[in-house]
Amino acid sequence: MSDKKFDLVVIGAGPGGYVSAIVAAQKGMRVACIEKRKTLGGTCLNVGCIPSKALLHASEQYENSIKSNGNDEWGIRYKEVSLDLTKLLKKKLGIVDELTKGIDFLFKKNKVNKYIGSAKILSPNAIEIMNSEKTEIINADKIIIATGSVSTNLPNINVDEKKIVTSTGALELDKVPQKMIVIGAGIIGLEMGTVWRRLGAEVEVVEYLPRILPGIDDEIANNFMKILQKQGVKFKLAHSVEKAEISNDKVLLSVKDINNNTHNELDADVALVSVGRKPNTNGLGLEKLNLKIDKHGFIETNENFQTSLSNIYAIGDVIKGPMLAHKAEEDGVAAVEIMNGEAGHVDYNLVPGIIYTSPEVAVIGKTEEELKAEGISYNKGTFPLMANSRAKAIRHTDGMVKILSDKSTDKILGAHMIGHEAGTVIHELSIAMGFGASSEDVARICHGHPTVNEAVKEAALATYSKAIHF
Repeated sequence: MSDKKFDLVVIGAGPGGYVSAIVAAQKGMRVACIEKRKTLGGTCLNVGCIPSKALLHASEQYENSIKSNGNDEWGIRYKEVSLDLTKLLKKKLGIVDELTKGIDFLFKKNKVNKYIGSAKILSPNAIEIMNSEKTEIINADKIIIATGSVSTNLPNINVDEKKIVTSTGALELDKVPQKMIVIGAGIIGLEMGTVWRRLGAEVEVVEYLPRILPGIDDEIANNFMKILQKQGVKFKLAHSVEKAEISNDKVLLSVKDINNNTHNELDADVALVSVGRKPNTNGLGLEKLNLKIDKHGFIETNENFQTSLSNIYAIGDVIKGPMLAHKAEEDGVAAVEIMNGEAGHVDYNLVPGIIYTSPEVAVIGKTEEELKAEGISYNKGTFPLMANSRAKAIRHTDGMVKILSDKSTDKILGAHMIGHEAGTVIHELSIAMGFGASSEDVARICHGHPTVNEAVKEAALATYSKAIHF
């Protein structure tokens, strides 16, 4: 076989791309992976999931230290707490560097051939790779497109990543802004707004819809907004940003109240544009291939992740489904299994969604609104964390657990929580739902005491019977 002929070429080395490349190599395929960045890991590892979680952790430690002269209620006092933002950002970069090098190691260990450069698909079996040094062509029996997504822009707003930023620029601000306006009340906007509020910025969120977190269960979203307001985040719901421009080191925004069609002006030191993401397919040459793409820019695939050209597959953010790193990984594994003649499948209803604020928000399965819209009769059980002994002991009582089950079978259809480490706790219900468990099944499992997970047991009890501790 030629040095430039592969069984599989994966375009993109984000979570979906690098995982599918490694799994394919483990199954005996000769694999190459092409990545535009000089470092592996894609948006998630370089300018997304990992650096944002590092900043969320660090900012939470900082805020906990300065509250009430340190942790005064615990008898812990500090004489002085200060913020070295340069050092904080350097530590974040160090974490990213360690993890990107880790993927490099895994590529070498599994004999995945790495190419750095921009990829263009010339034909169903040929890919051009171009970088600053050279242009070359490699060939493949099969191709996986795993190029992820990019931030969606708004008209009349020019992003410079200094004053008007996307999440990428928000990860690199060299000083804490006195005021930040977040355009969009989705997951990324609320996470990044939380980071800079904790570090000292005044944060105001402007959202076009009359609610935050579109797609999240209404009861959860409403309760979470109240918690954020209590923490100091301000909201302008049902408002659209018509224009934003930089003037005298300030960002001036023209904002319209959708309900009464009035306009007002806002100003901030930094404006974060966080209104969603779109598939990243520019430059791949898909138009000349006549690869089918829908009106929203997503590559159309069948149940086997195959595009309209059967030997070209697509996974992750470039196809329909939740735009989440872990969903992309599952797509990648399933696609490789299928092309290897094995059974591969991803149930998008069982992909957990997590917001890494404090408290965290975690959801899986159907919302109450979806069940109503689909005409499904259901039972609902809730349990507040203020009645959970572990939550009280660690002073994390904001939040709740909510379980929705089928009224006739008691099968769990959805689970939604706000609370300390909800993103970890949710996986108890992920596994339960994956095996078709009922709320009674969960309630009858012995849960350790004291744990936050006991709130899941109590919510499960409340779904089919009655909670004990509330």
